[in-house]
Amino acid sequence: MITFPNAKINLGLHITQKRRDGYHDIESCMVPIPLCDALEMILDKKSSWTVTGLAVPGDPKYNLILKAEKLLKKDYQGLPRLQVHLHKQIPMGAGLGGGSADGAFALKLMNNLFDLHLDDFFLEEYAAELGSDCSFFIQNTPKIVRGRGEILEPGPVSLQGSYLVLIHPGIHVGTKEAYAGVTPVLPKNSLEEILGNRSRWKEELVNDFEKSVFQAYPEIAGIKASLYQIGAYYASMSGSGSSVFGLFDQKPALLSWPAHYFVYESLL
Repeated sequence: MITFPNAKINLGLHITQKRRDGYHDIESCMVPIPLCDALEMILDKKSSWTVTGLAVPGDPKYNLILKAEKLLKKDYQGLPRLQVHLHKQIPMGAGLGGGSADGAFALKLMNNLFDLHLDDFFLEEYAAELGSDCSFFIQNTPKIVRGRGEILEPGPVSLQGSYLVLIHPGIHVGTKEAYAGVTPVLPKNSLEEILGNRSRWKEELVNDFEKSVFQAYPEIAGIKASLYQIGAYYASMSGSGSSVFGLFDQKPALLSWPAHYFVYESLL
């Protein structure tokens, strides 16, 4: 079986408080976008793990796909072994949730492959054990996310018909580094209320990570400014960066970006 884990963008991202467990509570609207990896799993007598496309650094045992397999096999003894192949296209460390999507889609794929018949509630519970953003990708529809990202409500927004331009400059912003630059605070206005009025997005739909990340990496701030210059009705850094996206009412005339930038365009 094969599936296509997709990336996400954040419409607004507030860091509301630091938790006793060391994590932070957030508030954001996450929206899936069509930029995808490809994940294939095949039943076999012995396990294997292969990767093509973008390099996936680090020890495979920490990969969320393999952690998802281990998580299910802990509760369901005797499940068959798998050949697992990932073709990686979503940039890593980019604020796009690619690793989280891979883990969540692995859970959904194994649910079908092993005939476990787990509904979304249970898959979201497993996904929350993998990582903070993973639960979002189970239903994979626009959601208001709170807590560590595991508290989900339907998102009152549709980007259908908008044109997306996504730029990743190849800068890695570490999650620890990003959180170190943020002072948690409760937002003054309701996220749902702001999302309901697109004229408020540019000024009020804020990503709390931008202030410190832009100070450290002016190049990222420059990308956001450039997207507004070519007509975006909204532009923002996604997650903790360093990807920046712009939303347009129609396909813009694009600037000439540096050759090392990852540039993705799509009608949503």
